[in-house]
Amino acid sequence: MFVDEVDIHVEAGDGGNGCLSFRRETKVPRGGPNGGDGGRGGSIYLVASPHHNTLVTYRFHPQFKAPRGRHGEGSNRTGQNGDDLVLEVPPGTVVYDVSTDGDAVPLADLTAVDDRVLVARGGRGGRGNAAFATSTNRAPRRVERGGAGEVRDLKLRLKLIADVGLVGFPNAGKSTLIARLSAARPKIADYPFTTLTPNLGVVQLSDDRSFVVADVPGLVEGAHRGHGLGTRFLAHLERTKVLVHVIDVSSASGRDPVEDYDVICRELELFAGLDDDPAHALAEKPRMAAANKIDALDDPDRLKRLEAHLAQAGVPLFPISAVTGEGVDALAEAMWREVAREPAGAEPR
Repeated sequence: MFVDEVDIHVEAGDGGNGCLSFRRETKVPRGGPNGGDGGRGGSIYLVASPHHNTLVTYRFHPQFKAPRGRHGEGSNRTGQNGDDLVLEVPPGTVVYDVSTDGDAVPLADLTAVDDRVLVARGGRGGRGNAAFATSTNRAPRRVERGGAGEVRDLKLRLKLIADVGLVGFPNAGKSTLIARLSAARPKIADYPFTTLTPNLGVVQLSDDRSFVVADVPGLVEGAHRGHGLGTRFLAHLERTKVLVHVIDVSSASGRDPVEDYDVICRELELFAGLDDDPAHALAEKPRMAAANKIDALDDPDRLKRLEAHLAQAGVPLFPISAVTGEGVDALAEAMWREVAREPAGAEPR
């Protein structure tokens, strides 16, 4: 099961209390204070792990509590610290702190393997009475209670890390294309919304060149408002370097290819992610288009009108057939050129 958004509750461990104790031994009638300090409570960390690619673990177990610190003991023995709790998440997970009024504030973006963030700090241990002994107060009866561990409600949101994102209406042929380009084997069928979860595929080219393609479920008008789970799907495109519009130019869809392209463009422009990072703005990303299903093209005018429309917008168009493979190699090379291009203002590698 692919799960890309969950809410969890985390509670760090409380610190142990300080101990009230005095030395009591034979021939030591007035032994001084020897109460030890309490141990520190366990903290909770999130770490990006290569062994996970979904947040499904947290769908059914959303509450986590770290162990508390042990109380201090006599003979100046400090209580044992509580063990830290480490929760593994997939690379690409964004962590948000959810306030009591429901606002989500970004805490961390775990993009690389082994990235980690402290999300709940354990409480400090309280001091025992030995810590309060002075020259004027040699038998203090004062101790400290351990500090409370932090408690937080978090939202975890997974955004796939890919170089190229395929966008388009349901049943436009995105899954067939990613299967043709890579070793990914998504579900393919002749009905809308066959793909319900994003798929990743690695495209291998000559000279040891490769890049990652993400196939997100089909978008519909109103996707930026959540129609058809559109906001969840669009979020997976925020990390991509280039977007490829896959457009069905056959008459089987009953839609106009030009209108399909314009609708998807509007949804990309209107979508705003939780982090509002301008670098993630979908409308600003380089884009190209793939006129798919040319093997089933029954009206050449449909392709000509799309070519003219995209030429006016300055978007390169590649006629392809994901089923037969026609034109797919040229599209893959164009994808690579865009992925390998240095961003404006970047230092040469």
